[in-house]
Amino acid sequence: MSRISRRRRISERRVFWIPLLYACSALVTGLVLPRLERSLLPVLSVGIDPGAALAILTGIASGMMGLTAIVFSIAFVMVQFSATAYSPRLVLWLARSAAINHSIGLFTATFVYSLAAAAWINREGSGLVPPITVWFAVLLLLASLALFVLLVERVGMLQVTRVLAFAGDEGRKVIDRMYQLPARARDGADTDAPAPSTARLESLPVIQALVHDGAPAVIQAVDTDALSALAVEAGGVVAMTVAVGDTVMEGMPILRVHGTASALPLERLSDAVALGRERTFEQDPKYALRILVDVAIKALSPAINDPTTAVQALDQIEDLLLRLGRCNLDVGRVYDAAGHLRFEMPVPSWGDLVVLALDEIRFCGATSVQVMRRTRALLEDLTQQVLPERRAALEYYLARVDKGIRRDFADDDDQRDALEQDRQGLGMARGRRA
Repeated sequence: MSRISRRRRISERRVFWIPLLYACSALVTGLVLPRLERSLLPVLSVGIDPGAALAILTGIASGMMGLTAIVFSIAFVMVQFSATAYSPRLVLWLARSAAINHSIGLFTATFVYSLAAAAWINREGSGLVPPITVWFAVLLLLASLALFVLLVERVGMLQVTRVLAFAGDEGRKVIDRMYQLPARARDGADTDAPAPSTARLESLPVIQALVHDGAPAVIQAVDTDALSALAVEAGGVVAMTVAVGDTVMEGMPILRVHGTASALPLERLSDAVALGRERTFEQDPKYALRILVDVAIKALSPAINDPTTAVQALDQIEDLLLRLGRCNLDVGRVYDAAGHLRFEMPVPSWGDLVVLALDEIRFCGATSVQVMRRTRALLEDLTQQVLPERRAALEYYLARVDKGIRRDFADDDDQRDALEQDRQGLGMARGRRA
């Protein structure tokens, strides 16, 4: 978890304060700008009737309330639709949309400023209409209208292709951050094999444990650099007992410190582990797969019965598995310059990732010819492109898929169609491609 990641998490928490900051800024501007204008330009006035200027400002203020109500309605529809049609785990992504929060903030600011500015029209019977004050309100109105148009376009986020692309993009980002393709992986070595020195951890005494205190929380990210540095300073090993994405309960150990002469500062240990109410993409490639699988199995449910969406989800899933299948997945251990183990954390194996990505889709789409054909094509293509030591798991899984097809399709013709490979699901069987 880098410093950039920390700032991102802080900005996510602050997104809900955006409308309030807009409103406060507008109130201050509405109180200060007219006074400055009257002090510096006391006789400057717009050549319109004060009554007309007042009507414009009050009309802007009242209109903003209607736009704000529309924004709330759009946000509600987006959240409800995403939870019903795709996955409840996408609700937070939409609720934290910067476009929605800035829209509400700007509309509120325009409303507050227009009311404050209206008080300076024909102030003390002067008959003056301060031009800068009025034109600033008009400028806020134009900006609000532009943002409203962008917000309506934002409804396009609900398109299934954009939802799937979002989850896939987040998965690709976390894979790029967490995994790499070292020389030993390129040479075909077993990148899932544990380092020989990990056996030393079991022989080291447990000096300290960080125990969770409070309501259930999810491990969102771990600052491996900070924990490794602590272990190097103390001459021991810090071992996580839970993985990123796990939920910890009251009294459950989060990490243990092995082999140090004394206990490490609890505050520094706890600061290195980010806890929250929900999973995040930051260090959790499984979460991207989880969302894609959720969308796929929701589409395969009897109430929706949309196997084409499941096939589209498999497109993104295949790309993530392809990237993971070429990487060194043993990223849960950190060693010092002398080669001694300093930090250890559970990470998913290749088998874990394959099961997560395909098991539920295979089960829910067991009677869909389209899903079976796309799954078989996915497995066949991955087998040709991942590291050699990863192929056995894919071949075994392909055999499971074929076994299920022969069990679930009683008709010989249906069975033969389902045993084809087709990257479109139902479009062009691989055997018939030129």
